Amino acid sequence: MTIRLHDYWRSSASYRVRIALAMKQVAYERHDVNLLKREQLAPENLGINPQGLVPTMEIDGHVLIQSLAIIDYLDARFPDPRLIPADALARAMTLQRALVIAADIHPVDNLRVLRRLSEMGVDQAARDDWYRHWIMQGFTALETMAGDGDFLGGAAPDLSDVCLVPQMYNARRLDTPLDAFPRLVVIDSRLTSIDAVAAAHPDRFKPAD
Repeated sequence: MTIRLHDYWRSSASYRVRIALAMKQVAYERHDVNLLKREQLAPENLGINPQGLVPTMEIDGHVLIQSLAIIDYLDARFPDPRLIPADALARAMTLQRALVIAADIHPVDNLRVLRRLSEMGVDQAARDDWYRHWIMQGFTALETMAGDGDFLGGAAPDLSDVCLVPQMYNARRLDTPLDAFPRLVVIDSRLTSIDAVAAAHPDRFKPAD
């Protein structure tokens, strides 16, 4: 079995999939798609991902897109460790936390949205303020949704934790104030100390200048 991941080193969605693969100890080949050079819109990428985005995962002759769908597939195919609970209520609670990030924060802070703002004449300072605003709004909700366990998922990381790590990375990259989110900061610290999570960090995949 060969898994090929079409990936950009600083893509939040790709980062999520790399974390899941590393946690499940699933080997894969990586194909870099440079978003800054708009390689995601090249015919090669559009031929496998009609949205012109990353990540895309090729496995067993199938092509999967959308990070949460990919992770859901990986969770069913490689269930150790489980990232999406089988129990109906636990599953729903995991998904609602994950979607605060994957559906509400990340899409409006995506590179293509920021590019569109630039095309509309929004300057860099205002774009950065836009970015931080949506992170802080989502994190405000997620802070109250975090329980008392070591992770968002409780005693062990789940899909919402996999989504949290890349978003915290982005928050820090844009100098987002995090003082109001002590639970998220502590959880992120625990997560990033896990070897498998650290192995998926963007700096490990950053291309040489």
